[in-house]
Amino acid sequence: MKPVEKQIPESAVETESLVLRHEENGVATLTLNRPKKFNALSEAMLTTLQEELDSIAKNESLRLVILQGAGKVFCAGHDLKEMIATRKETYYQSLFLQCSKMMMTLNQMPQPIIAKVHGIATAAGCQLVAACDLAVAADDTRFATSGIKVGLFCSTPAVPVSRNIPRKQAMELLLTGDFIDANTALNWGLLNRVAPLEKLDEEVQKLADKILAKSSVAVFTGKKMFYKQLETKMEDAYAYAGDIMACNMMAEDVSEGVDAFINKRQAVWKGR
Repeated sequence: MKPVEKQIPESAVETESLVLRHEENGVATLTLNRPKKFNALSEAMLTTLQEELDSIAKNESLRLVILQGAGKVFCAGHDLKEMIATRKETYYQSLFLQCSKMMMTLNQMPQPIIAKVHGIATAAGCQLVAACDLAVAADDTRFATSGIKVGLFCSTPAVPVSRNIPRKQAMELLLTGDFIDANTALNWGLLNRVAPLEKLDEEVQKLADKILAKSSVAVFTGKKMFYKQLETKMEDAYAYAGDIMACNMMAEDVSEGVDAFINKRQAVWKGR
């Protein structure tokens, strides 16, 4: 497996493409590409990112997604200048609905999504990290839900953040707007792994390779099951999980995996 696409350098020039897409070996790398604006999530970027995610979700040859930011930071949240230009409640409702749809797509699409984070991830940028299935960050990255500092409680970021970290830690982030460092984010549960910036690509690759080595049937089935069961009572979750597992047992990959395990050989996955 070749290494994933290297982090785009700080000197990268903004192009007309707000989200860059690179595909290699079953991995789609999406790069937020507004480095001069710290990759702020404008309406146009949200639209473009939604289109890319929808396209990837339909492509069975793509098995994993890596989401990263160009330039100095991962994502600084919404584009505040754009937001403040239209002081209408209906506009804000539409904007946050658009953003929420994109965030939910991250969980609803079959491919696992790894956030590769550097610099800062603030407000909706922190939300984006929390909404991804997995997250790996450079050790000097900082995270915050900073809306409170301009009089705006980060209500929509609170949804995935509060589903990633314990309540009191989530409330501290949301009520103070203070930054936390990468190791704190790791300890609280916002991140899976932390690495020095120069080894960030390598650490993301290690995690990606572990997932890519598994049956795509199991991975896609498991991701859908995981999020759906979280929304139900435990009794209903067990019933649902049992049905999904029984269906999964009928896949050819399970027969292949069990036979490979018994005969001490490497499994050859067929994706069905």
